[in-house]
Amino acid sequence: MTAPNSAERKACWGARDDLWRCLDDHHDQTGPCESFQKLFESSCPAQWVQYFSKRRDFLKYKDKMKAEGFTPAEGPKQTS
Repeated sequence: MTAPNSAERKACWGARDDLWRCLDDHHDQTGPCESFQKLFESSCPAQWVQYFSKRRDFLKYKDKMKAEGFTPAEGPKQTS
C-alpha cells in the first residue's frame, strides 16, 4: 500500500468528519449515517478506518468519564 497523498488524506479526513458529525447528530445510530460510512470506508485506507473507529470510541468514553466521573474498582483485599 502506498501512502495517501495530500488530496487523498484531506478526502479521508473530510469523510471521517462528516460521518462523526452525522453520528453525533443521530446519537450514534448508524442507520441514518450509512451513506457517510460507505464514503468514509471508500475514502480511507482500511487501517485508517479501523484506527479512526477505535479513536472515536475512546474519545466518547473519555468524554463520558469526564462528565460522569470515575470511580476506580477496588483492588484485591489485603489479608494479614
